Amino acid sequence: MKIETISIQGSSDWNEDALIEKSGAGVYGVLDGATSVTPFRGPQGETGGYLASQLVKKELEAIEVSWWETVHVKDAVLRANQSLRQEMIAHGIDPEDREALWTTEIALVKIEETRVQYAQTGDCMIFATYKDGTVRTVTYDQLDHIDLQTRIRWKACLEQGMTTRKQIREHVEPHIRKNKVLMNTINGYSAMNGQPELASFLEYGVINRINLTGLLLITDGLFPHSEDIYGTLDGKVLMEEIESKGLQGYAESLIALEQNDPECQKYLRFKTSDDKTGIWIRL
Repeated sequence: MKIETISIQGSSDWNEDALIEKSGAGVYGVLDGATSVTPFRGPQGETGGYLASQLVKKELEAIEVSWWETVHVKDAVLRANQSLRQEMIAHGIDPEDREALWTTEIALVKIEETRVQYAQTGDCMIFATYKDGTVRTVTYDQLDHIDLQTRIRWKACLEQGMTTRKQIREHVEPHIRKNKVLMNTINGYSAMNGQPELASFLEYGVINRINLTGLLLITDGLFPHSEDIYGTLDGKVLMEEIESKGLQGYAESLIALEQNDPECQKYLRFKTSDDKTGIWIRL
């Protein structure tokens, strides 16, 4: 098995992404933290998103291999979610105030001899590759229907003559803030934020390893850029790029596009450069 990993900080103050690597148990994952709407900073200035992703990372990597052998990854995710809730309460966060919650998305796999278990929330994604060249999108981007509305609003601001990201963000941000209340609801998206409702919306399952050659786990910072705001993520095109350039080279090509579009006018997005984290596992 060959594994390539990256985690590159974007244009924000903290890298709110994290990698999970528990090779002895065959457990690998990516995390994408999200800063709470209600401002919070830790003792070192950490954002809630950073604290959430780091807490879940430490919790999952600390689990004994023997325990991993007896449970599905969904149980580990739900356990870590409860720990996140307890940590927020210890910091004075009201667990019923959705806008104050520390949040992280996750894509997690456990590789076994004949199958792969997985669990996923939000827009962290898992792709599987096969001997015949097939690329299978294992997970569903639960945030795309919300992000599309953000892109539509962003485009409308450009058409109104706004020229800077700061200007546009001031108009779009209230919409983004409003979406925080949709976490773990039937019209929203799943998220690790300490809410017990995650148990009803966490996606999880098992795929077998017949002809399976690889797995790719990424946060949304590694999604390809497109000028088409209605475009959808094509797993086969993405894998072709990564197989050609490597995970690091692919990330660098995205960063080059971002640096040439700092005001986010060609590739519509909320920040100049998002954190980029990925694990490419070749079996």
